[in-house]
Amino acid sequence: MNRQQAEIQLQRLFGFKQFHDLQWQVIENLLAGRRVLFIEKTGFGKSLCFQFPATQLDGVTIVFSPLIALMRDQVRSMQDKGIRAAAINSNQDADENAGIIAKAQNNHLDILYIAPERMENATWITAAREMKIAMVVIDEAHCISMWGQSFRPNYRRIVNLVRLLPKNFPVLATTATATPRVQEDIIEQVGTDLIPIRGQLMRSNIRLFVVHVESEDEKFFWLAEYLPKLKKTGIVYTGTQANTDIFSNWLQFLKFNSAAYSGRLDAESRMRVESDFINNKNDCVVSTNALGMGIDKPDIRFIIHTQVPQSPIHYYQEIGRAGRDGQEAFAILLYNPHEDAELPKAFIDGSKPAVSKYEKVIAVTKKALLGRNEIIKATNLKQTQLGVILADLIDQKIINEQIAGKSKKYFFNPDAPELDLSAFETLRNAQNQELEKMLEYTGISTCRMQYLCNYLGDERQGACGACDNDTRQHMRVVPTEAMKQQLQEFRETFFPVLEVETQRSNIVNGVAASYYGVSNVGAALRHSKYEGGGDFPDWLLRLTLKAFRKYYGNTKFDLILYVPPTESGELVKNFAEKISRTLNIPISHKLVKTAATSPQKVFQSGISKKDNVHGKFAYQNPEEILGKSILLIDDIFDSGYTIKEIGQYLTNIGATTIAPLVIARTVGGDI
Repeated sequence: MNRQQAEIQLQRLFGFKQFHDLQWQVIENLLAGRRVLFIEKTGFGKSLCFQFPATQLDGVTIVFSPLIALMRDQVRSMQDKGIRAAAINSNQDADENAGIIAKAQNNHLDILYIAPERMENATWITAAREMKIAMVVIDEAHCISMWGQSFRPNYRRIVNLVRLLPKNFPVLATTATATPRVQEDIIEQVGTDLIPIRGQLMRSNIRLFVVHVESEDEKFFWLAEYLPKLKKTGIVYTGTQANTDIFSNWLQFLKFNSAAYSGRLDAESRMRVESDFINNKNDCVVSTNALGMGIDKPDIRFIIHTQVPQSPIHYYQEIGRAGRDGQEAFAILLYNPHEDAELPKAFIDGSKPAVSKYEKVIAVTKKALLGRNEIIKATNLKQTQLGVILADLIDQKIINEQIAGKSKKYFFNPDAPELDLSAFETLRNAQNQELEKMLEYTGISTCRMQYLCNYLGDERQGACGACDNDTRQHMRVVPTEAMKQQLQEFRETFFPVLEVETQRSNIVNGVAASYYGVSNVGAALRHSKYEGGGDFPDWLLRLTLKAFRKYYGNTKFDLILYVPPTESGELVKNFAEKISRTLNIPISHKLVKTAATSPQKVFQSGISKKDNVHGKFAYQNPEEILGKSILLIDDIFDSGYTIKEIGQYLTNIGATTIAPLVIARTVGGDI
């Protein structure tokens, strides 16, 4: 097929008259059975480079992508065009995924999207052997490289698959962000026959600004002053899940239509926020870096970062989501030089599990053949940490894996070499250097876009002529008393929601009086619980009652219960009694523990936290609960497993409603 013939098909299938030159260069190589690494800026049309060949090849094209949002978006778009596309992901039930696999096995799909984690799934591995695969696509290919901004060990499994394919089998690796070092690493791993094709990275329609602030409060002030001046719609990026909640509520307080988005949301809520965002129903979405990748929205008018990213690569990728329609867009970094480097440094330090954690995994797999969850319980490791450790130990041939039915088991290799973590040390040093380059970016006086392009290996570019340094236009915020009063009023009326609702339980989402880590509430709790400070102070009672009245309004409750203590003694009981007297709601002391539990904070994984409290609560006269609406009191909400366990138990004995009310939610608390 020559270009002219291909463009006839392009017009018929996709409605485009012609390819860009680099697109055709990629497609021509793929149709000839070659392997290509395509590095091109966001919005240029990398997806078309595999979507079009997939419609021309005999068999199914497998697209490995870490982005469920992209899967949904592109599958919907292609199905609208009559192209046979589907995706397998964790947001779909097992029957739906099984049906899609069957379609692929029967050659009834052109494109099948799957997450890299599927390479760990025994069912998928078996099914893939029965598919007629026409092409393999590795999206976000920088994840292959440990030097990339979001290395994922599961991508190494894809590399192993590609190495087994015939030499004339088309393979496409795509990314918008690859430094020369990452490019070399991808080629070294996938194979020297991988042809690199690199586009130009300059985005002169994106106007880059850095705003230096002296405190976190000034970030709130800047948003209040400047957001009304920006065209809608856009994304405000934060560094933590808690901050998506805080900043989004601040913008709602200012009468902006804002939504929060993070990994904490359930699948249905994520899809709703994504859909509203794409259809311009929000002025902005406040998100961790979870939103943006894979969202097909060309008219994002601004990207605001309230937290400095970990590297220039991260930053270029995230701002690249703006202005894909070629129209003017703003990318603004609010930078606090006194504090902002702490969070990315913590991420870098936390990305490499300690040697002692590797040794724990090795020790337990020496004793028995164990599944992943069994290892988590035996080692008290976070699931993400264990994923990194297992992938690394398997790569080093220290641990072997065995497929047992639909699951995998792991065991120590008796001929294992010595553990080698030198690569992680090298990586951590490289990541710290990247962070230094990002911090350097905040202080340069030359063109900001040119700086980013040079860092990413595209040194062909001149000045963009649009950033704050090129135009000599700078944004500043001068706090006023009115701004300070407005922020204080917000903080006295903002109460974090506790997302605990489930389909099987009558528990409803609850409310906290504050976040633990962003106010003096945490200090007061700590003083009472751990420093012998006596009962929780009355001002905490007043704040908690204020949260109750705002969130629950005139809801009628029949009974107050409180979470039995693990280490707080009578503090929660005494606090609950004061709430009972103030609200004139009867209180019961009959909710008890049936067995000892450890403090939830000692457990690293949700699996262990859930195990710690499962089946450990009872009510001494369960018939009293039948038909009751219950207000459930606790001091600190972290993982949510304790309150959800009690909610399930009370549902089982007949409670109609269980509504949690706590003093503080931890910043890191995640259900």
